Amino acid sequence: MAATKEKRIPSEAELLKMPESDYMNEAQLAFFRQRLQQIEKDLLANADETTEHLRETVIVPDPADRATIEEEHALELRTRDRERKLLKKVQQSLSRIDSGEYGFCEETGEPIGIPRLLARPTATLSLEAQQRRELRQKLYGD
Repeated sequence: MAATKEKRIPSEAELLKMPESDYMNEAQLAFFRQRLQQIEKDLLANADETTEHLRETVIVPDPADRATIEEEHALELRTRDRERKLLKKVQQSLSRIDSGEYGFCEETGEPIGIPRLLARPTATLSLEAQQRRELRQKLYGD
């Protein structure tokens, strides 16, 4: 009788302690897949909540109150638009995990690094490549 061993997902601290030679091993990929899936789930829940909130039409006779409500809706829509863009990046990151490209810089092919991925799980550039890109944008206005 074979015992099925469930894969345990490491903590952030355990991830940071892993040697560089273990970069993007199965446990690390499982950790980031879980984190990205949770972000995706949260973003989709926020979108559903916004849809329901905007459907609730309240007729307010006072123009100042109506303006306040409209401004709140506009702010909520701007926030959801940023989240929509983040959702696309999260889904692309999940695809990169599936294709084996996750954790490696799109420009250089070098490892992005666990600390950077913990801070920004959707990162596609190493810190150095990102800094170069931002400098080019600042200089040339790309």
